[in-house]
Amino acid sequence: MLRRLALATAIAMGAIAAAPAAFAQGAAQDAATATAPATQQTPEQIVQSIADQLANDIDGHRQELQRNQEKLVNIIDEVFLPHFDVDYASILVLGQHAREATPEQRDRFSKAFYNSITHRYASGLLDYTRGRVKVLPFNGNLNDKRTVVRTQVRMDDGKSVSIDYAFRKSRSGDWKAYDVIIEGISYVTNYRNQVDAEIRKVGIDQLIKNLETQGENALKTMEQDSKAGK
Repeated sequence: MLRRLALATAIAMGAIAAAPAAFAQGAAQDAATATAPATQQTPEQIVQSIADQLANDIDGHRQELQRNQEKLVNIIDEVFLPHFDVDYASILVLGQHAREATPEQRDRFSKAFYNSITHRYASGLLDYTRGRVKVLPFNGNLNDKRTVVRTQVRMDDGKSVSIDYAFRKSRSGDWKAYDVIIEGISYVTNYRNQVDAEIRKVGIDQLIKNLETQGENALKTMEQDSKAGK
């Protein structure tokens, strides 16, 4: 079960990213223009272009990427980040603490949390193959500010995991994802609860320091503490 969720989370990495979009420029333009310029793409087209570009970057390179995790993380930066409202997602994860934090603390949290997430789940992308993601047809009228794209991700055992992408229209007019719901569990809500508990325990500065220095291990500790508290 954990392996299935790790793969699903890895495929959905962009929506759990919480770092400035400046990380993803240059080579990311190819993904953004796979079907049309980003400003002209519908949310469904964005998700499909991510799935296609991910397959192009992973297929035939698995052994190399298995030896070089930093290159694997770079793929996440290049493929996902241009299509996600990372600043908004970061504020949602901080929740009420975003109002209490200084701009510097918010910026440091975004970068540290993003790095922790990507390094923890990056290896799950090695299991990704073309065709795993099926973008489901959109039903209803497209809201001019927010919408949800529903997908099914096929796992190794043949079963499917439901992954929904919540989108909002940015100030520039592009559609950007800001949350991922895996089997009904919202990334934003899940990590907001964990971050809130950790800040109440050690404070926001110590939480940021833990993420900056321990990264993946600090994230695991937060998740374990959250489960133990249930």
